[in-house]
Amino acid sequence: MVGMYRRANFPPRCALDELLADPLIQLVMKADRVDPEQIRQLIAQLGPTRAPATAASPAQEGEMGIYPDAASQYRSGVGIMLLNPRNEVLVGRRVHGPGEAWQMPQGGIDGDEEPLAAALRELREEVGTDNVEVLAESRGWLRYDLPADLPDPRWAGCWRGQQQKWFAMRFLGDDAEIDVATAEPEFSEWRWVPASQLPELIVAFKRQVYQAILQQFRDIHTASAQ
Repeated sequence: MVGMYRRANFPPRCALDELLADPLIQLVMKADRVDPEQIRQLIAQLGPTRAPATAASPAQEGEMGIYPDAASQYRSGVGIMLLNPRNEVLVGRRVHGPGEAWQMPQGGIDGDEEPLAAALRELREEVGTDNVEVLAESRGWLRYDLPADLPDPRWAGCWRGQQQKWFAMRFLGDDAEIDVATAEPEFSEWRWVPASQLPELIVAFKRQVYQAILQQFRDIHTASAQ
């Protein structure tokens, strides 16, 4: 099972720096007098590579199977619907995002990391705490495509989109524990919002996934507040 989460689909252009750092590759480049920067510029000129979508593509449906697709160009990751006792959901305003880019915590799965472990790590890294109770996880993996003109350069030419396992969690602490000014901040600010507002806050290309999450976790976020 662990092998299902390995980065077998790591795209070549995203792995370029890792490839160029290989001692054997460096030795060959030195012998052939190849400048690594010229290779980077050549790859950049080629532009992003995206697999073609099909009519039955899960990217259009918002939901896919039980396991992530390791052969695709979708980065495997996790997302967290973090609820307070009033069943409001935590959202953060992205540091790297256009305008009012608010979203729930999310992030990539590292190597052989299990999805739940990745979700708890992302909470620590993005909101400063993992003082939570796990309530539920999504039935399958949900997928979205990235727009071709995404302004964040970290994604350029790397991935077609993301495939995510989502978790609903209850925050057990108080608001003073939440701190988005982490070592590598993802959010510039945060707030609690009613779950019904999530589709309005999220960027358009993730909206279908958020609607699917709201439906899957409906019994949780619509329950009577504690």
